[in-house]
Amino acid sequence: MPSRLLGPQNRYLWFWVFTGPFVVGLGVFVYVPLLWSLALSFFDARNTVTPTHFVGLSNYTSVLGDSAFTSSLATFAVFCLFIVPATYALSLALALMVNRLRLARAFFRSVFFLPTACSYVVASVIWKLSLFNGVRFGLANTVLRWFGQDPVAWLSTSHPPWYWLVIVTVRLWLQAGFYMVLILAGLQRIPRALYEAAAVDGARPGWQVFRHITFPQLRATSVAVVLLLVINAFQAFDEFYNLLSTARGYPPYARPPLVYLYYVALGQGQDLGIGSAGAVVLALIIALVTVVQARWFGLGRKEE
Repeated sequence: MPSRLLGPQNRYLWFWVFTGPFVVGLGVFVYVPLLWSLALSFFDARNTVTPTHFVGLSNYTSVLGDSAFTSSLATFAVFCLFIVPATYALSLALALMVNRLRLARAFFRSVFFLPTACSYVVASVIWKLSLFNGVRFGLANTVLRWFGQDPVAWLSTSHPPWYWLVIVTVRLWLQAGFYMVLILAGLQRIPRALYEAAAVDGARPGWQVFRHITFPQLRATSVAVVLLLVINAFQAFDEFYNLLSTARGYPPYARPPLVYLYYVALGQGQDLGIGSAGAVVLALIIALVTVVQARWFGLGRKEE
Protein backbone atom coordinates (compact mmCIF):
# COMPACT_ATOMS: atom_id res chain seq x y z
CA MET A 1 0.00 0.00 0.00
CA PRO A 2 2.72 2.60 0.81
CA SER A 3 4.43 1.83 -2.49
CA ARG A 4 1.19 2.57 -4.35
CA LEU A 5 0.76 5.92 -2.60
CA LEU A 6 4.37 7.01 -2.91
CA GLY A 7 5.18 5.37 -6.24
CA PRO A 8 8.52 3.94 -7.27
CA GLN A 9 11.42 5.62 -5.48
CA ASN A 10 8.97 7.78 -3.50
CA ARG A 11 8.22 9.75 -6.66
CA TYR A 12 4.87 10.97 -5.31
CA LEU A 13 6.13 11.84 -1.82
CA TRP A 14 6.23 15.60 -2.37
CA PHE A 15 2.85 15.51 -4.06
CA TRP A 16 1.29 14.16 -0.85
CA VAL A 17 3.39 16.50 1.30
CA PHE A 18 1.97 19.56 -0.44
CA THR A 19 -1.59 18.38 -1.16
CA GLY A 20 -2.14 16.19 1.90
CA PRO A 21 -3.02 19.02 4.34
CA PHE A 22 -5.49 20.50 1.85
CA VAL A 23 -7.11 17.10 1.24
CA VAL A 24 -7.46 16.54 4.99
CA GLY A 25 -8.85 20.05 5.50
CA LEU A 26 -11.31 19.59 2.65
CA GLY A 27 -12.53 16.33 4.13
CA VAL A 28 -12.79 17.56 7.73
CA PHE A 29 -14.28 21.01 7.08
CA VAL A 30 -16.34 20.39 3.93
CA TYR A 31 -17.31 16.78 3.24
CA VAL A 32 -17.81 15.62 6.83
CA PRO A 33 -20.14 18.58 7.65
CA LEU A 34 -22.04 17.98 4.41
CA LEU A 35 -22.60 14.31 5.23
CA TRP A 36 -23.49 15.14 8.82
CA SER A 37 -25.99 17.76 7.65
CA LEU A 38 -27.57 15.16 5.36
CA ALA A 39 -27.85 12.78 8.33
CA LEU A 40 -29.35 15.48 10.58
CA SER A 41 -32.10 16.12 8.04
CA PHE A 42 -33.63 12.73 8.92
CA PHE A 43 -33.63 13.31 12.70
CA ASP A 44 -35.39 15.51 15.22
CA ALA A 45 -32.40 17.75 15.98
CA ARG A 46 -33.62 20.65 18.09
CA ASN A 47 -30.77 22.27 20.02
CA THR A 48 -28.43 19.37 19.35
CA VAL A 49 -26.11 18.05 16.64
CA THR A 50 -26.20 14.48 18.00
CA PRO A 51 -29.89 13.51 17.71
CA THR A 52 -31.30 10.06 18.43
CA HIS A 53 -34.94 10.34 17.30
CA PHE A 54 -35.28 9.32 13.65
CA VAL A 55 -38.17 11.08 11.87
CA GLY A 56 -37.61 10.04 8.25
CA LEU A 57 -38.85 12.57 5.71
CA SER A 58 -40.83 14.58 8.26
CA ASN A 59 -38.34 17.47 8.19
CA TYR A 60 -38.56 17.64 4.40
CA THR A 61 -42.35 17.78 4.40
CA SER A 62 -42.23 20.47 7.09
CA VAL A 63 -39.80 22.70 5.20
CA LEU A 64 -41.55 22.26 1.86
CA GLY A 65 -44.88 23.05 3.50
CA ASP A 66 -43.53 26.18 5.19
CA SER A 67 -44.74 29.28 3.37
CA ALA A 68 -41.67 31.17 4.59
CA PHE A 69 -39.39 28.76 2.71
CA THR A 70 -41.37 28.99 -0.53
CA SER A 71 -41.41 32.77 -0.10
CA SER A 72 -37.62 32.73 0.22
CA LEU A 73 -37.40 30.86 -3.10
CA ALA A 74 -39.61 33.55 -4.66
CA THR A 75 -37.26 36.18 -3.24
CA PHE A 76 -34.36 34.38 -4.88
CA ALA A 77 -36.22 34.29 -8.21
CA VAL A 78 -36.73 38.07 -8.10
CA PHE A 79 -33.12 38.65 -7.07
CA CYS A 80 -31.91 36.36 -9.86
CA LEU A 81 -34.00 38.19 -12.45
CA PHE A 82 -32.39 41.45 -11.38
CA ILE A 83 -28.79 40.50 -10.74
CA VAL A 84 -27.95 37.93 -13.44
CA PRO A 85 -28.72 39.99 -16.58
CA ALA A 86 -27.52 43.23 -14.96
CA THR A 87 -24.17 41.74 -13.92
CA TYR A 88 -23.65 40.02 -17.26
CA ALA A 89 -24.43 43.17 -19.23
CA LEU A 90 -22.20 45.37 -17.06
CA SER A 91 -19.34 42.84 -17.09
CA LEU A 92 -19.58 42.47 -20.86
CA ALA A 93 -19.57 46.25 -21.36
CA LEU A 94 -16.54 46.68 -19.09
CA ALA A 95 -14.68 43.83 -20.82
CA LEU A 96 -15.35 45.30 -24.27
CA MET A 97 -14.13 48.74 -23.17
CA VAL A 98 -10.98 47.41 -21.49
CA ASN A 99 -10.23 45.14 -24.46
CA ARG A 100 -10.28 48.13 -26.83
CA LEU A 101 -7.74 50.07 -24.77
CA ARG A 102 -4.24 50.41 -26.11
CA LEU A 103 -2.76 52.16 -23.08
CA ALA A 104 -3.17 51.39 -19.35
CA ARG A 105 -5.18 48.23 -20.03
CA ALA A 106 -3.69 46.46 -17.01
CA PHE A 107 -4.44 49.51 -14.82
CA PHE A 108 -8.13 49.66 -15.69
CA ARG A 109 -8.46 45.89 -15.47
CA SER A 110 -7.07 46.05 -11.94
CA VAL A 111 -9.28 49.01 -11.00
CA PHE A 112 -12.48 47.24 -12.08
CA PHE A 113 -11.37 43.98 -10.49
CA LEU A 114 -10.39 45.56 -7.16
CA PRO A 115 -13.90 45.56 -5.58
CA THR A 116 -13.85 41.76 -5.78
CA ALA A 117 -11.33 41.77 -2.93
CA CYS A 118 -13.69 43.77 -0.71
CA SER A 119 -15.70 41.96 1.95
CA TYR A 120 -19.43 41.68 1.34
CA VAL A 121 -19.99 42.73 4.95
CA VAL A 122 -17.87 45.86 4.62
CA ALA A 123 -19.47 46.83 1.31
CA SER A 124 -22.96 46.30 2.76
CA VAL A 125 -22.16 48.54 5.72
CA ILE A 126 -20.86 51.27 3.39
CA TRP A 127 -23.99 51.04 1.23
CA LYS A 128 -26.23 51.07 4.31
CA LEU A 129 -24.62 53.87 6.31
CA SER A 130 -23.10 56.12 3.66
CA LEU A 131 -24.80 55.74 0.28
CA PHE A 132 -28.38 54.69 1.01
CA ASN A 133 -28.85 55.87 4.56
CA GLY A 134 -32.49 56.48 5.35
CA VAL A 135 -31.84 59.95 6.73
CA ARG A 136 -30.90 63.16 4.99
CA PHE A 137 -27.16 62.54 5.36
CA GLY A 138 -26.96 59.62 2.91
CA LEU A 139 -25.42 60.30 -0.49
CA ALA A 140 -28.51 59.09 -2.41
CA ASN A 141 -30.85 61.30 -0.36
CA THR A 142 -28.45 64.22 -0.71
CA VAL A 143 -28.67 63.93 -4.49
CA LEU A 144 -32.46 63.72 -4.27
CA ARG A 145 -32.51 66.86 -2.17
CA TRP A 146 -30.56 68.71 -4.88
CA PHE A 147 -33.51 68.03 -7.20
CA GLY A 148 -36.09 69.06 -4.61
CA GLN A 149 -37.18 65.51 -3.71
CA ASP A 150 -37.96 64.17 -0.25
CA PRO A 151 -35.55 61.65 1.33
CA VAL A 152 -36.35 57.96 0.86
CA ALA A 153 -36.16 55.23 3.49
CA TRP A 154 -34.37 52.92 1.09
CA LEU A 155 -34.19 49.79 3.26
CA SER A 156 -37.42 50.05 5.24
CA THR A 157 -39.82 50.87 2.42
CA SER A 158 -41.46 47.84 0.83
CA HIS A 159 -44.00 49.77 -1.30
CA PRO A 160 -42.27 50.51 -3.60
CA PRO A 161 -39.47 48.04 -2.80
CA TRP A 162 -36.53 50.42 -2.93
CA TYR A 163 -34.39 47.92 -1.02
CA TRP A 164 -33.85 46.00 -4.28
CA LEU A 165 -31.93 48.97 -5.66
CA VAL A 166 -29.56 48.87 -2.67
CA ILE A 167 -29.08 45.09 -2.75
CA VAL A 168 -28.55 44.86 -6.50
CA THR A 169 -26.13 47.79 -6.72
CA VAL A 170 -23.87 46.51 -3.94
CA ARG A 171 -23.75 43.05 -5.54
CA LEU A 172 -23.05 44.63 -8.94
CA TRP A 173 -20.17 46.66 -7.55
CA LEU A 174 -18.68 43.64 -5.81
CA GLN A 175 -18.81 41.03 -8.56
CA ALA A 176 -18.89 42.78 -11.95
CA GLY A 177 -15.09 43.06 -12.04
CA PHE A 178 -14.59 39.33 -11.51
CA TYR A 179 -16.86 38.36 -14.40
CA MET A 180 -15.34 41.14 -16.50
CA VAL A 181 -11.99 39.34 -16.23
CA LEU A 182 -13.58 36.06 -17.34
CA ILE A 183 -15.22 37.69 -20.36
CA LEU A 184 -12.03 39.61 -21.13
CA ALA A 185 -10.15 36.30 -21.27
CA GLY A 186 -12.76 35.03 -23.72
CA LEU A 187 -12.38 38.14 -25.87
CA GLN A 188 -8.63 37.71 -26.05
CA ARG A 189 -9.04 34.14 -27.32
CA ILE A 190 -11.03 35.22 -30.39
CA PRO A 191 -8.75 34.90 -33.46
CA ARG A 192 -7.90 38.21 -35.10
CA ALA A 193 -8.30 36.51 -38.47
CA LEU A 194 -12.08 36.49 -37.96
CA TYR A 195 -12.16 40.27 -37.66
CA GLU A 196 -9.87 40.67 -40.66
CA ALA A 197 -12.09 38.39 -42.74
CA ALA A 198 -15.17 40.35 -41.64
CA ALA A 199 -13.51 43.62 -42.67
CA VAL A 200 -12.70 42.17 -46.08
CA ASP A 201 -16.35 41.09 -46.45
CA GLY A 202 -17.49 44.63 -45.71
CA ALA A 203 -18.73 44.23 -42.12
CA ARG A 204 -19.02 47.59 -40.38
CA PRO A 205 -17.09 47.95 -37.11
CA GLY A 206 -19.27 48.25 -34.05
CA TRP A 207 -22.64 46.58 -33.61
CA GLN A 208 -22.45 44.47 -36.79
CA VAL A 209 -19.07 42.96 -35.90
CA PHE A 210 -20.12 42.45 -32.29
CA ARG A 211 -23.37 40.74 -33.25
CA HIS A 212 -22.00 38.37 -35.86
CA ILE A 213 -18.46 37.66 -34.57
CA THR A 214 -17.68 38.78 -31.03
CA PHE A 215 -20.84 37.68 -29.25
CA PRO A 216 -21.11 34.23 -30.92
CA GLN A 217 -17.44 33.56 -30.14
CA LEU A 218 -18.14 34.34 -26.47
CA ARG A 219 -20.82 31.66 -26.23
CA ALA A 220 -18.89 29.22 -24.02
CA THR A 221 -17.65 32.00 -21.73
CA SER A 222 -21.12 33.51 -21.50
CA VAL A 223 -22.66 30.18 -20.52
CA ALA A 224 -20.08 29.68 -17.77
CA VAL A 225 -20.59 33.24 -16.48
CA VAL A 226 -24.38 32.89 -16.36
CA LEU A 227 -24.11 29.55 -14.56
CA LEU A 228 -21.81 31.05 -11.93
CA LEU A 229 -24.10 34.05 -11.53
CA VAL A 230 -27.16 31.88 -10.89
CA ILE A 231 -25.31 29.70 -8.37
CA ASN A 232 -23.95 32.76 -6.55
CA ALA A 233 -27.43 34.28 -6.48
CA PHE A 234 -28.71 31.17 -4.68
CA GLN A 235 -25.95 31.64 -2.09
CA ALA A 236 -26.74 35.29 -1.36
CA PHE A 237 -26.68 35.99 2.36
CA ASP A 238 -24.22 38.67 3.50
CA GLU A 239 -25.69 41.64 1.67
CA PHE A 240 -29.29 40.76 2.57
CA TYR A 241 -28.54 40.14 6.23
CA ASN A 242 -26.25 43.12 6.77
CA LEU A 243 -28.42 45.56 4.82
CA LEU A 244 -31.89 44.63 6.06
CA SER A 245 -31.42 43.25 9.59
CA THR A 246 -31.79 45.66 12.50
CA ALA A 247 -31.72 45.49 16.29
CA ARG A 248 -35.37 44.37 16.11
CA GLY A 249 -34.52 41.48 13.78
CA TYR A 250 -34.96 40.80 10.10
CA PRO A 251 -37.99 42.24 8.24
CA PRO A 252 -40.60 39.83 6.84
CA TYR A 253 -39.76 40.75 3.23
CA ALA A 254 -36.74 39.93 1.03
CA ARG A 255 -35.62 36.79 2.82
CA PRO A 256 -33.46 34.65 0.51
CA PRO A 257 -33.13 30.91 1.25
CA LEU A 258 -29.91 31.20 3.27
CA VAL A 259 -31.38 33.87 5.53
CA TYR A 260 -34.41 31.62 6.11
CA LEU A 261 -32.15 28.67 6.96
CA TYR A 262 -30.03 30.85 9.25
CA TYR A 263 -33.03 31.81 11.38
CA VAL A 264 -34.44 28.28 11.40
CA ALA A 265 -31.20 26.55 12.39
CA LEU A 266 -29.55 29.25 14.52
CA GLY A 267 -32.50 31.37 15.59
CA GLN A 268 -34.63 31.02 18.67
CA GLY A 269 -35.87 27.54 17.80
CA GLN A 270 -32.48 26.14 16.69
CA ASP A 271 -34.10 23.35 14.70
CA LEU A 272 -31.06 21.86 13.01
CA GLY A 273 -33.09 19.02 11.55
CA ILE A 274 -35.41 21.25 9.53
CA GLY A 275 -32.51 23.59 8.75
CA SER A 276 -30.49 20.68 7.36
CA ALA A 277 -33.47 19.47 5.34
CA GLY A 278 -33.87 22.96 3.88
CA ALA A 279 -30.17 23.04 3.03
CA VAL A 280 -30.43 19.69 1.23
CA VAL A 281 -33.49 20.88 -0.70
CA LEU A 282 -31.67 24.07 -1.65
CA ALA A 283 -28.60 22.11 -2.79
CA LEU A 284 -30.79 19.86 -4.94
CA ILE A 285 -32.52 22.89 -6.48
CA ILE A 286 -29.14 24.46 -7.28
CA ALA A 287 -27.93 21.22 -8.86
CA LEU A 288 -31.15 20.84 -10.88
CA VAL A 289 -31.11 24.44 -12.10
CA THR A 290 -27.44 24.14 -13.03
CA VAL A 291 -27.95 20.91 -15.00
CA VAL A 292 -31.04 22.23 -16.80
CA GLN A 293 -29.32 25.50 -17.61
CA ALA A 294 -26.19 23.72 -18.85
CA ARG A 295 -28.24 21.42 -21.08
CA TRP A 296 -30.30 24.34 -22.36
CA PHE A 297 -27.22 26.34 -23.33
CA GLY A 298 -25.47 23.23 -24.64
CA LEU A 299 -22.52 23.42 -22.26
CA GLY A 300 -19.87 20.94 -23.33
CA ARG A 301 -21.47 20.34 -26.70
CA LYS A 302 -19.03 20.18 -29.60
CA GLU A 303 -19.12 23.12 -31.95
CA GLU A 304 -20.41 22.27 -35.38
